[in-house]
Amino acid sequence: MPRSTNRAFMAVAGLAVTTLAVTTLTVPANLHAQAARRPAGVSPALESLTGRDTYAYYCAGCHGASAHGDGVVARSLATPVPDLTSIAQRNGGMFPRERIRAAIVNTERPITAHGTGEMPVWGQILRALDRTDTKAAVRIDNVVAYIETLQEPPVVSVAAGRQIFMTYCASCHGPEGHGGGPVAAQLRHDVPDLTQFAARNGNVFPSVRIQQIIDGRGIASHGTREMPVWGNAFQSAPGHPDPRGVTARISAVTVFLESIQIRNGE
Repeated sequence: MPRSTNRAFMAVAGLAVTTLAVTTLTVPANLHAQAARRPAGVSPALESLTGRDTYAYYCAGCHGASAHGDGVVARSLATPVPDLTSIAQRNGGMFPRERIRAAIVNTERPITAHGTGEMPVWGQILRALDRTDTKAAVRIDNVVAYIETLQEPPVVSVAAGRQIFMTYCASCHGPEGHGGGPVAAQLRHDVPDLTQFAARNGNVFPSVRIQQIIDGRGIASHGTREMPVWGNAFQSAPGHPDPRGVTARISAVTVFLESIQIRNGE
């Protein structure tokens, strides 16, 4: 039995795979990782489907919390673990989402070819762990989007902004921004509908003002409400502790919010 196939069956039997690496024909370095055992009693399947949680559970062991290839397992691998934050930089500033996803699922090479290194066949493994193709597909899409948010220079796009929004904002604002998140009912103040900014502003999206509100560090009354000061929160988040990265995350969320606006007359 090929080693990659054997890993998938081991995962179903109760092992949790902790690493993810990505390879693509347009990325010079192969991105390798290794499956590692979880402590006894830990479920092999992660319930959360967010890209951040999936990455932390399956990927950070090799690639590191900030995706620079410095995870605790990396030193034990025969092949150096590459920096996942430079994928866009090595592809002319564009993040090759479909190629990265295909490489994770392993649609570009035979199963027997994959797994001859230290990179697990994640499409097969996650389908076994999540028990449905649909759930595994959502998980893979989310982790690809999360890796996109870690790129240096940071990638500002609707997809990156949506991933950040789903990770940090949807619990209050809901996945579509209408304010019906699972935490909203526990708050003292009503959560606003984020799709109405343009409609309330003459059909013009006030992007600069929205960036200032999200950042919160320049608003004296910000932080006294239940809205976090995201400028500070992003400063300590994995991947982009520098000011440029914080600005990129705020800009990406702003671009995403602009994409979901409902304007008068539409």
